[in-house]
Amino acid sequence: MEIGPQIRGADAVIKVLAAHGVTTVFGYPGGAIMPIYDALYGAPVEHLLSRHEQGAAFAAVGYARASGKTGVCFATSGPGATNLVTALADALLDSVPLVAITGQVSTAVIGTDAFQEIDVLGMSLSCTKHSFMVTDIDELVPTLYRAFEIAASGRPGPVLVDIPKDIQIAMLDYKTPLLGLMAEPQADASQLAAARALLAKSSKPMLYVGGGVGMAGAVEQLRNFIDVTGIPSVATLKGLGSITHDSEGYLGMLGMHGGKAANIAVQECDLLIVVGARFDDRVTGRLATFAEHAKVLHLDIDVAELGKLRRPDVAIAGDLRQILPAIAQPMAIAPWLAEIAGLKAQHQWNYDRPGELIFAPKMLNSLANKLPEDSVIACDVGQHQMWVAQHMWFRRPEDHLSSAGLGTMGFGLPAAIGAKVARPDACVVAVSGDGSFMMNVQELTTVKRRQIPLKILLIDNQKLGMVKQWQQLFFEERFSETDLSDNPDFVTMASAFDIPGRTITHSAEVDAALDEMLNTQGPFLLHVRIDEAHNVWPLVPPGACNRDMMDEMEKQT
Repeated sequence: MEIGPQIRGADAVIKVLAAHGVTTVFGYPGGAIMPIYDALYGAPVEHLLSRHEQGAAFAAVGYARASGKTGVCFATSGPGATNLVTALADALLDSVPLVAITGQVSTAVIGTDAFQEIDVLGMSLSCTKHSFMVTDIDELVPTLYRAFEIAASGRPGPVLVDIPKDIQIAMLDYKTPLLGLMAEPQADASQLAAARALLAKSSKPMLYVGGGVGMAGAVEQLRNFIDVTGIPSVATLKGLGSITHDSEGYLGMLGMHGGKAANIAVQECDLLIVVGARFDDRVTGRLATFAEHAKVLHLDIDVAELGKLRRPDVAIAGDLRQILPAIAQPMAIAPWLAEIAGLKAQHQWNYDRPGELIFAPKMLNSLANKLPEDSVIACDVGQHQMWVAQHMWFRRPEDHLSSAGLGTMGFGLPAAIGAKVARPDACVVAVSGDGSFMMNVQELTTVKRRQIPLKILLIDNQKLGMVKQWQQLFFEERFSETDLSDNPDFVTMASAFDIPGRTITHSAEVDAALDEMLNTQGPFLLHVRIDEAHNVWPLVPPGACNRDMMDEMEKQT
């Protein structure tokens, strides 16, 4: 056990971060966390000043998702801490390792409604994997070590550590704690044998791949499993990038806005192999009808997910990197593969759109084909998010950052900033919509301050597009509060932050404009005007079976 000289609690916080390999934190200072910011002065840990605490936390989420490391953010007490809550909930639902450190009023006045006091511990319990308040200086370092261990182990997630101001200035003997490793669930031989038996009996197996594959670092094991077995596959929004996009049996995303071939194949399979996924309602449609004739093999690190929504025939909790190689075996499924190939050919995307207006799906597909190998797309939430998922392709899951479980508008810009900090040599593009972009637009100042060479593709239909689409389809075209025709001039606004930009309105301009955006050395905003009538297709209506997909032609008739 290492014992050093006495230091302040605030200095110990920075020392723990450095010990965990943290090189950058994202945050915003305030009164209750000032000692920690004082300790940052001249420290080896870099701080990136965001312009809103939610922006700081989403930048930490983007950093974590693009790098596979644990993201770290700081905020002060009261409103600083409450501004973190949305991003903490986002990290919880998308299983992102995050440590949020908040300042708190001194222990002597906790519970007195002191200035900027809020019960951060109680507030955060429902949106974190674990939360701590440190009230004993001798518990500060062990608590921080424990926070990092909890955030990254098992199913990752956010951990909050609330530190009163008097704890930050108290002195302690710094000791590196000796923590026991948290036990991980282990697959046993009988479970593996049962899984292999299910595979052997199946003639129409289907892989349903979720975000857990990327979080487990099991992409190579999954791809090897596909190579050995030949089993066709689909992915969730967070699973995109786990499967090689040109893999013969890969049908893309399934679910509410999934491809027709993907949804039909899942409904026809006799064995559904669920890998790091959780039967989310946006994936399954009406759960009772989801792959209703299939047996289920469910593989996940989180025991709580096994049987939560669908009772599996075989369930294995454990490390996917060990489970997938242990159950891989060649499959005699040639007729099924021929059927999959037929579905894939029949339901190819059609990018032929009459007229001169820009067709966002075609533009995004062109962008995917132009991106350099080391690239990251950080996406906001709305119609553009679904178009990205449908029409772009990704080499790895960490190359596609999208708010999946919480669906948080305002995610894209700060997440892209965090991704660019994590991977400075990568080409990072934030794809946003005119509604989502304004949610955290203040982070353009962060881009300006550091001259972060971030690319922003802003798709503008002057509508809250996804809400408008649902109002059109399911609310008798009563378009309530979805008009954004009073949007600012986005290129002029970007120029106020020293970010050059360009507006395009016609399809003939797309190719050159994408090249200009990607080839500009510094930050760049490409503002793309599209037709407000364009919607996302196909669509599984709420409460419907995935087989009952609506498409544009059906709506027109």
